[in-house]
Amino acid sequence: MQQRKEVLTWNDVDMLIDHLLPQFDIAFDGMIMISRGGIVPGGLLAEAMDIQKLLIASVDFPYELEEMERPRLLAWPQFLMFPEDELLSGDRILIVDDVWGSGRTITSVKNRVSAAGGFPHTCVLHFNPYRNLFGTNRPDYFAAITDAFIVYPWEVDRDLQGSMLRDL
Repeated sequence: MQQRKEVLTWNDVDMLIDHLLPQFDIAFDGMIMISRGGIVPGGLLAEAMDIQKLLIASVDFPYELEEMERPRLLAWPQFLMFPEDELLSGDRILIVDDVWGSGRTITSVKNRVSAAGGFPHTCVLHFNPYRNLFGTNRPDYFAAITDAFIVYPWEVDRDLQGSMLRDL
């Protein structure tokens, strides 16, 4: 069964951001945008919320196959880029990504912020509770719940190229 795909416009993204903004009940000292998906929504939120301290985290999960040719979802994260602990300690940090699917990436960033002495708060545009690997844990802030594969306007060209390559 093929997963439903939803292609968003910039207007759709604006509406998601507008839905998120009233949810924030505290002021944040800084933001970590998870590359690459969190860069655009993080930038939009940072501008709207006047957050000046913008940081990047890049996380990779090694792709390994189990004996039955299924991907392993329990691999340890590899942090390709992450802010120094001193930049996080004692601060309220908003962690932004585009989607919480399995939740592995944003949860690993959240745990690392906590370990550095920061106070992490997670935020995504879309939350997919059907793929979530963390039980009842969910993002602190999210604009929409979905079961679809979301294509954001900044990904349209990449998605179309990928689709064309798959069809060859």
